[in-house]
Amino acid sequence: MSTLTAATIREISIAHSPDSDDAFMFYGLATNRVSVPGLRFTHTLCDIQTLNQQAIDGDGVYDVTAISFHAYPYLQEKYALMTCGGSVGEGYGPMIVAPRAHSESEIKKKKIAVPGKLTTAYLALKIFAPEIETEVVPFDQIIPRVLAGEYEAGLIIHEGQLTYDRSGLYRILDLGKWWAQTTGLPLPLGGNAIRRSLGCDLISSISNALRDSIQYALDHREEALAYAMQFARDLDPQLADRFVGMYVNDRTLDYGKDGKEAIRRLLDMGYRAGIISVEPQVEFAG
Repeated sequence: MSTLTAATIREISIAHSPDSDDAFMFYGLATNRVSVPGLRFTHTLCDIQTLNQQAIDGDGVYDVTAISFHAYPYLQEKYALMTCGGSVGEGYGPMIVAPRAHSESEIKKKKIAVPGKLTTAYLALKIFAPEIETEVVPFDQIIPRVLAGEYEAGLIIHEGQLTYDRSGLYRILDLGKWWAQTTGLPLPLGGNAIRRSLGCDLISSISNALRDSIQYALDHREEALAYAMQFARDLDPQLADRFVGMYVNDRTLDYGKDGKEAIRRLLDMGYRAGIISVEPQVEFAG
């Protein structure tokens, strides 16, 4: 790559969440352990709700962007889903937590703090309880504001799934477990979308690079985890390793047939329930 002139190098913009699992999967690309002749990858880190909205409103702000699957129908004309880089819950996922125990029927009558109405966590919650009352709160403020008594319960994502009990909160419902019991499928939470206008050849090269980056991190777990720890938000190394293992694994390299079916099923259910206003047309790049 060093022999190429600047004029021959194509810059590829990538945006993803500042989370330990995303940092882990992008480690190879972010540190140039994985490279593609003629391409230079630039990385922007931003919370997922903002990335969802930017992809919908920004006419292709980034070449590759992490998104919630819930947001995909609203940007499907500009982006296709990549077949790698997704976060999938295998019988686990976003959780409803509260300061005291509630039954599932009781929790449906509570006001729930949610991390954004374009998140897949919100979509799964509304499929579970269509009439539930919600209010958007930044994801990292949900636990503190539930503890402060501002909300009777909260819907938590990211590392909070492993740390909520430290605060004395009760897990009322794991939506990933509920989804698996309801559908027999894993719960697809977020993935990477790629701009259609890049063209088939470039999309293929970028997809291969991301898959190689994920594989590099899995093959060099210790060094990739050390890099990801800077984004681990109060997790010790043992919990960070556990969290990364939940969401970066063989399923991240490829969704598999059932994973792709889960994405289609989730979005179709959301559309038929009136939660999603645009009919989903799921298409995987390449």
